[in-house]
Amino acid sequence: MPRAPKRVKSGPRERILDAAYNLFATNGVNQVGIDTILDRSGCAKASLYNHFQSKDELAVAFLDRREMEWTRAWLETEVNLRASDPKDRLLSIFDVFDGWFRKKSFEGCSFINVLLESKKGSPIRRAAVNHLAKIHAIVRSLAQDAGLRDPEQFAQAWHMLMKGSIVSAGEGNRNAAREAKRAAILVLNGWPQKNARTARTEVRRGETA
Repeated sequence: MPRAPKRVKSGPRERILDAAYNLFATNGVNQVGIDTILDRSGCAKASLYNHFQSKDELAVAFLDRREMEWTRAWLETEVNLRASDPKDRLLSIFDVFDGWFRKKSFEGCSFINVLLESKKGSPIRRAAVNHLAKIHAIVRSLAQDAGLRDPEQFAQAWHMLMKGSIVSAGEGNRNAAREAKRAAILVLNGWPQKNARTARTEVRRGETA
């Protein structure tokens, strides 16, 4: 999972956001103070408040970038590169996760982390919920393309497997993605198609031992 890319001759806003991105992703939002971000960025406090009204606003900007670099540039891209069939793409999510979980730099999902550590109804919590909903939408779209009945309900179940595997990996289970994939195959094989007359072929491709 890549860190924030280095930007040549970036201004104070980008330097502050770059520093916050890496610190928040690694340590969580609540564990990182403004002074630590400023020290890492080399910017003055006045520069921070010229661009962000509060730490929460900076955290929301971090989550926006996290979606761009984690959800879109990494997860969605990797899934699309690994398979062309929608069902295979759904399963390949767990293959991508498997490589991620085994990295020493694995830091968990920032959207989940922020959701759990922020106050109910706060702007940053709402932002985390919205970003998780966008991942849910990707799964729902794949389910629709795969011809699965009730793609919204399917996406709910699939996303729970995804989130559960991330939490399990955070607990130290580096095999979490492989175990979740085995459960996912059962879900996918048992899920009804939109057209009941269409014969279902059991999913065996890409199964991890």
